[in-house]
Amino acid sequence: MGSFFCKQRRGLTPTRDQQRKKLQRRDCLLRAPCMLCFIVREPAVSEPVPCAPPAQRPAAIDCAHLLLLNSLQEQCCSVLLPGLPTEETDMVCKRKNSGENQQPGTPCKQPRCTPAGEQAPERACPCPGGHSHCTGNQGHASPQNPEDHTPSCSGGDQGNIPSIAGDQGHPSTWHPQDHPQPAADPALPCTEGPSGQAPPECTEKDCMPLLEERCGTEPRCTSCHGTSSQDQLQTVRDADPDAARVEEEPLNINQLPPSLLLKIFFHLSLNERCLCVSLVCKYWRDLCLDFQFWKQLDLSSHGQMKDDILERIGSRFRNILEINISDCLNVTDAGIEMVAAKCMGLVKYTAYRCKQLSDSSLISLATYCTSLQKVHVGNQDRLTDEAIKQLGSRCKDLKDIHFGQCYKISDEGLVCIAKGCPKLKKIYLQENKLVSDKSVEAFAEHCPELEYVGFMGCSVTSRGVISLTNLKNLSSLDLRHINELDNETVMEIVKKCQNLTSLNLCLNRNIDDRCVEVIAKEGRSLKELYLVTCKITDHALIAIGRYSTTIETVDVGWCKEITDQGATLIAQSSKSIRYLGLMRCDQVNEATVEQLVQQYPHITFSTVLQDCKRTLERAYQMGWTPNTSSAS
Repeated sequence: MGSFFCKQRRGLTPTRDQQRKKLQRRDCLLRAPCMLCFIVREPAVSEPVPCAPPAQRPAAIDCAHLLLLNSLQEQCCSVLLPGLPTEETDMVCKRKNSGENQQPGTPCKQPRCTPAGEQAPERACPCPGGHSHCTGNQGHASPQNPEDHTPSCSGGDQGNIPSIAGDQGHPSTWHPQDHPQPAADPALPCTEGPSGQAPPECTEKDCMPLLEERCGTEPRCTSCHGTSSQDQLQTVRDADPDAARVEEEPLNINQLPPSLLLKIFFHLSLNERCLCVSLVCKYWRDLCLDFQFWKQLDLSSHGQMKDDILERIGSRFRNILEINISDCLNVTDAGIEMVAAKCMGLVKYTAYRCKQLSDSSLISLATYCTSLQKVHVGNQDRLTDEAIKQLGSRCKDLKDIHFGQCYKISDEGLVCIAKGCPKLKKIYLQENKLVSDKSVEAFAEHCPELEYVGFMGCSVTSRGVISLTNLKNLSSLDLRHINELDNETVMEIVKKCQNLTSLNLCLNRNIDDRCVEVIAKEGRSLKELYLVTCKITDHALIAIGRYSTTIETVDVGWCKEITDQGATLIAQSSKSIRYLGLMRCDQVNEATVEQLVQQYPHITFSTVLQDCKRTLERAYQMGWTPNTSSAS
């Protein structure tokens, strides 16, 4: 019957053939090619099909019925095969010789796999004639049909199938619950066929359905098929249902743990999280509202930031530790006061160029946020000593302050800061004309932990600067544009402060070659030396290259006395130099700089032309291309 359908299918077009395969895969109960597919899909008839004798029924119907009896209940038989009564089933299991043409020596159909050299145990034969037509396992072999080259398969431990029809053709009833199925053996290799012939090629279409229904498992010929990928996948799914579920579901970034997504979003800016990430889905929006992202709130350059928005942020996220409102010109003192009242754990406050803020903002911060450690409020014209006093008396943990270009701050406020904040490590003042030596002496006396000190453009003299020699931890000193700074004071600081790593003496016309030579000799830890617009010559550069083994950065821009000789000798003699600033040193030839760039590639030479070349190189690397159109 199978060959009949195969012949009929030869004339079908590929389209109809593919449709038939799809229907077969969808309707097949066993999910494998078998004769049962054709039987189930036979057209329905108006009258019940009469039960034919075993010899006259097609062998395919008997095989299909045998498969159903071994796996389904008796009730299923009446549904699938309505013409065959369940109580009068008389099955004949054959392969090629069926009906009246059956030869007496033809055995019943059995599984096709058996271990070589192993004798199968005795099992009941489902053939109508009992053991009379089977070689079986009776201890004597009967000749097999020479046309049937089906290798026999031992029953083994694959289960004993009871006789469906008793001897003499009397029907008997068999109940599956009365005959439990033993465990199945693993896949077994195929044996040789009759007369020592090689077994025919075994296909999954022939082997699997019958073995699956008889044995309750899927024993397969390992020599023919090996291990199926579907079997391995099914085993993994049975062992771990979660793995099967994950495999069926498409991969999604939301399958990552929330902690990992938070770390990914942490590398994005506030604008990217609020304007892009939070609009993807509700899950990402909730992640963007995590408190970790709002510990450091950078609102700088947000021109639309107002007090009401700042109040809502402070009300929702009370764990803000750092806030930056630089260039937020619409934020007033009232907004800062609301944030300070709700975020009392604030440790860093930054507000550059917020000229609309006054003392009230800083006083409210000093009142509510007593744990402040960093206060950067540069370029605020309305800030006075009153706010600085409150800050020094209430915030004892201050470590970093920046009051650059706050022109109304004087010694009175800074002395209060120095006396009330002994933990101070960094102070920077810029162009504060009301600050004098009194403030410098107060910081040197009351703040021994100072590491960074900057008094750029303040009314400070050498008398106040010399007091900084008491700071043993001083590592960076910015003395730019100090009008009354002499060489002796600078040399004394370099000798006493052995931890000094950065010294900025720009815009001091009193610094000469002798001072630079002492700095090169005594600065044991010095790495950065800035001498822009100082009164130095080539001897200063030669001394640095000869005596210093630690200085890496030297900037002598706008020093008109520097020539090609000084630039060449410092590059040749210094083993530590990595940067040499020669901006607007007019006596240094550009051709000489080009040669130095080729000879000493580890040194960065800074001139107008060299800086332009590096800028163009970075632009090309970022994908910029020059516009050669006529309009440009």
